[in-house]
Amino acid sequence: MQEMAYELIVGNNADVDRLTQEALTEGFTANQVLDDGLLNGMAIVGVKFRDNLIFVPEVLVAARAMKAGMTHIEPILSASGAEPAGTVVMGTVKGDLHDIGKNLCIMMLRGAGFVVHDIGVDSSPEDFIDAAEEHEAEVVGMSALLTTTMPNMGRTIATFEDMGMRDEVRIMVGGAPVTQDFADEMGADAYGDNAVDAVDKAKDLVKLLAELKSS
Repeated sequence: MQEMAYELIVGNNADVDRLTQEALTEGFTANQVLDDGLLNGMAIVGVKFRDNLIFVPEVLVAARAMKAGMTHIEPILSASGAEPAGTVVMGTVKGDLHDIGKNLCIMMLRGAGFVVHDIGVDSSPEDFIDAAEEHEAEVVGMSALLTTTMPNMGRTIATFEDMGMRDEVRIMVGGAPVTQDFADEMGADAYGDNAVDAVDKAKDLVKLLAELKSS
């Protein structure tokens, strides 16, 4: 597991692929491989990225390695009927074509057990609403990298309110120019500073929504 985590951190996708298969053959469970190998490595990548010790290219290489391992893990988890951590819809808002940050969050969320539906870039409020309804999402995540497109986060949240769906989902926002103050101003439920933070916030939002529905 330590070797797998190390090879993921340095981005050796072929070795991660091989080690994942070997671990499963030797009797490790899919959850053990995921938690003790892949996620351990990705957590370190996330911390290094947060602390500016590595940058986007290194994270993307690690993400590719993570994906190599997940191709063997995901079918096993799906077949076992493992309860997902939650369902999330992710997209970049209208007018914005940037997707690296969004894709990093998606990869981390999937690694943490979430079912994530990626609606891509340049996504309108209606795109978010349609996806949230179709997939019965608990969390909607919006990304923006341009200050000119940030207001579209607020417009999307307002559209959820207009459609009477605001109580059914929790909305988190993120992206380089986005701040906690902006998220509060737009009426978002959470702000993720980075991909690791996005996973923590998504977990909190799913738990909060479950508590509200049961009360």
